[in-house]
Amino acid sequence: MNNHSNHKPQTILVTGAAGFLGSHLCDHLLAEGHSILAVDNLSTGNLANLAHLAACENPTSAADFNDPRFRFLEHDICQLFDPGPVDYVFNLASPASPVDYTRLGIETLLVGSAGTINTLEIAKKYNAGYLHASTSECYGDPEVHPQVETYWGNVNPIGPRSVYDEAKRFSEAAVMAYHRYHAVDTHLVRIFNTYGPRLQANDGRVISNFMMQALRGEPLTIYGDGSQTRSFCFCTDLIEGIVRLSRSSEHLPVNIGNPIEWTILECAHEVLAVTGSKSEIVLKPLPQDDPTRRRPDITRARTLLGWEPTIPLRQGLERSLHYFQACTKSTQPVP
Repeated sequence: MNNHSNHKPQTILVTGAAGFLGSHLCDHLLAEGHSILAVDNLSTGNLANLAHLAACENPTSAADFNDPRFRFLEHDICQLFDPGPVDYVFNLASPASPVDYTRLGIETLLVGSAGTINTLEIAKKYNAGYLHASTSECYGDPEVHPQVETYWGNVNPIGPRSVYDEAKRFSEAAVMAYHRYHAVDTHLVRIFNTYGPRLQANDGRVISNFMMQALRGEPLTIYGDGSQTRSFCFCTDLIEGIVRLSRSSEHLPVNIGNPIEWTILECAHEVLAVTGSKSEIVLKPLPQDDPTRRRPDITRARTLLGWEPTIPLRQGLERSLHYFQACTKSTQPVP
């Protein structure tokens, strides 16, 4: 373990802090007693995800956060900034759903390149630890199953998903370069499908689509024949894995995800069971370059971090139900 393995209070920079996973990470770190500088440009993040940390019910700006251990800065990390001395940097800033990175393609490429470099420079300047949130999308439509970290992937570098895939692959190269050339204490997590409260209701991902459609009594939309697979990790399990990785001495990528593989059709039936919905299931054409199989090999996470997920899909969906029920009252129908 490195010098970031202790739990004494630290000053931690979290980018993408108003996002789904960023907000859960802030909660975890605050519960440990750390001080957080939360940075987000709110292009896909939402201050509602941090509302429980604000001085008012519906925060609209940084001024609404007055906890001395939690500061919020609305900023685009593609633009240079200096947060002052920090002990650790968690870089989670990026559009992450197909809906968002398709809409914000150039911005996604920029945050994965300029944004990553800028945050690595902060870690270098202040001798801070650094963790970058990478993705299972680095494996593309994998020809190796389950996916191991040594697999280089099967990615279309010019397809519609490339703005996200290649941004994350560049980020990994940048993180390793700062480790090799500048001795920055870096860590790389490859995140597999994750779900839970605060997941954007209309972001086009499997769980959010199914939950919202089921709760509205709309047909559940499956793209393809439903035989393609995903592995679904509940958000708190994932955050625990990320934090453990950040305190390890491992610098190469580590998969964090749930190794239990579900077909999309099986997932749809789980959602119907949890919601009690009578919605029918309809099939639509599979989007270009959509991975047909996705399952992490988490041998390294088990061995290096003593980590594996503990929350099964049915239980995680039950924990997410209230959140998605609330979302049905305030969002538009899922496309």
